[in-house]
Amino acid sequence: MTQIVTLSFFRFAGPLARAWALVMMGGARLPLSRTPDIGFWKLCGSGSGEGFTPVPNTAVYAILATWPDIATAKARTSTGVFARYMGRAAENWTVFLQTQSSRGQWSGKEPFAPDATATPGPLAALTRATIKPRILARFWGRVPNISAKIGADSNVMFKIGIGEVPMLHQVTFSIWPSEAAMAAFARTGPHAEAIRAVRDEGWFAEELYARFAVHSDAGTWNGTSPLTRPEAA
Repeated sequence: MTQIVTLSFFRFAGPLARAWALVMMGGARLPLSRTPDIGFWKLCGSGSGEGFTPVPNTAVYAILATWPDIATAKARTSTGVFARYMGRAAENWTVFLQTQSSRGQWSGKEPFAPDATATPGPLAALTRATIKPRILARFWGRVPNISAKIGADSNVMFKIGIGEVPMLHQVTFSIWPSEAAMAAFARTGPHAEAIRAVRDEGWFAEELYARFAVHSDAGTWNGTSPLTRPEAA
């Protein structure tokens, strides 16, 4: 069986729905832990703007989870606590992923199981880090430049910044039409400079870098599937 990783995004409209979603950051923990077949999972909020800011976006939340196979992933992310989120959300979108590579740890675990099978189509990148408190100002000083660069990149199909704890625990997630497009962003400009600083100055107490093949998706985001974006030339 091939492990499937899901990232489910939910957009909430209105103060009551947003208040419910905030409460569920604690309230969903028990039902998620009891969801049949679920492996590693995390509840996340998001940043404002394009998501790459320390200011919370009270409208958007995400659930990351791992599953033993695609059939199980699709069944479980449409029932139980996921269905409760869908019922309250104004919009929801889930992307199904197969891990190609992963290094590092998340909460002391190695959650993603790489599969060597070559898969055509879009690729996704996820980085997760626990930021050392003493370098918070330096880290967030870098982020606007990176955010502006990724936002201006015509190749990126989807991008968001999410996290478990504001300021300290950060996750970036993006989808690209090809390996070349992903590499061109990662190895140049502010992003490359930040990666060098991470290595040279030891910014993170814990970090994880993973790349995925995009298997499929369900739902919409901003009225459509991000995967329907025409491939960049």
